Amino acid sequence: MEGLLAKALTIQEKLKEWRRHLHMHPELSFQEAETAKYVESILRNYKNVKVEKGVGYPTAIVASIHAGNGPVFAIRADMDALPIQEENEVDYKSIVPGVMHACGHDAHTAILLGAVHLLSEYFEQNQIQGTVKFLFQPAEEHVDEHGLSGAAYMVRAGVLDDSDGVIALHMNPESPYGEVWIHDGYSMSNVDVFRGEIKASGGHGAYPHLGTDPIYMLSLVLQHIYSLTGRRLSPLDAGVVSVGKIQSGATSNVIPSSVNIEGTIRSFKPEVRKKLFSEVENAFSIVKNFGGEYDLQFIQEDPALYNDPEINRLLKEVIHSLQPDIDITDKPFGLGGEDFAHMTRKKPGAMFFLGCSLMDDKVRNLHTPHFNIDERVLPLGAAIFAETAIRFLTRKNAENRGGVGCAASQSNKFGKHENGLIPSLGRHR
Repeated sequence: MEGLLAKALTIQEKLKEWRRHLHMHPELSFQEAETAKYVESILRNYKNVKVEKGVGYPTAIVASIHAGNGPVFAIRADMDALPIQEENEVDYKSIVPGVMHACGHDAHTAILLGAVHLLSEYFEQNQIQGTVKFLFQPAEEHVDEHGLSGAAYMVRAGVLDDSDGVIALHMNPESPYGEVWIHDGYSMSNVDVFRGEIKASGGHGAYPHLGTDPIYMLSLVLQHIYSLTGRRLSPLDAGVVSVGKIQSGATSNVIPSSVNIEGTIRSFKPEVRKKLFSEVENAFSIVKNFGGEYDLQFIQEDPALYNDPEINRLLKEVIHSLQPDIDITDKPFGLGGEDFAHMTRKKPGAMFFLGCSLMDDKVRNLHTPHFNIDERVLPLGAAIFAETAIRFLTRKNAENRGGVGCAASQSNKFGKHENGLIPSLGRHR
């Protein structure tokens, strides 16, 4: 049987069709009703694929392929879009005003559908024990009024309770097709929000000495906040505090009685997260020295993304076997957030970043109106997903049978198989 990448290339046009349909019909977080219907309509074409709707949230879908008793491996794709007006002039441009797939979730979803296609056929034609679960997740970009995102809801619903591992990917417009970013350990940050209100008496703008001024107090709070990562946090620790929203006052000659401020706190390590919370609290407490009071709230949205080194090692083996000339770069993905972190806290898992830059003269960064991708990543991503699932199940089954060879070096060796490469019976720990 031909290799999985070759088979994925035979459905490249179908992958593009799926991705472009999704791109034209984007839906915001928690509103992915038509997206979910479209995904379901495709999944129903595969007789050996079980489809469950509303797992954890009404727009979530879990598909699965099952063959006998064995390990369970999960693959996740997010489906939501962003409130951005698209400025690309392409025939599959978003038809929804002010909404755009500017983070690649249309590609993620199409790639996962491609993995379903490849694995459906593989399970029909090969003897393999275990289950692959395909998690089509809503609401990665935002949390709701309860502070929960799509991944958090699906994890709460138990979608990973029976899983032995989970993977996901993300588009990366910072690198071209043929480059993949994979990093062990903490690779994306905690995402936390702080919301504060500084309260004072306010007064007449001509007589500031007769009252207390919350805007003046805010200027002192901001000085402390902006000095945190340079003076209160070690330069060896990744962390940042940014203010994104300040609201106060109604007219030029009235000192208001309050000012509201909102910002984001990003970090990798739990101890750094705790330290930054404490320092932001200290910054607000300055106002008490000037006759002010404050309220402060911290909202913990997403944990830091931790990539399991063993899952990453398997991903690297798969990628190099499918396309040996791919350049794998080992670097953290930055202080952006990713709610897939809820899943990797639950089970061993990893996310990799797939280079997708069009390499033209446009700036096509994530979350921008010109974001777009090199669609050659679609079959490559689908093949990586499918091959990783096959190898994971095969290796885990061997481990559960007490397979021969338990040296760490042996667990890296792979033998020939009619559908590419599969792991030897060496134990994987």
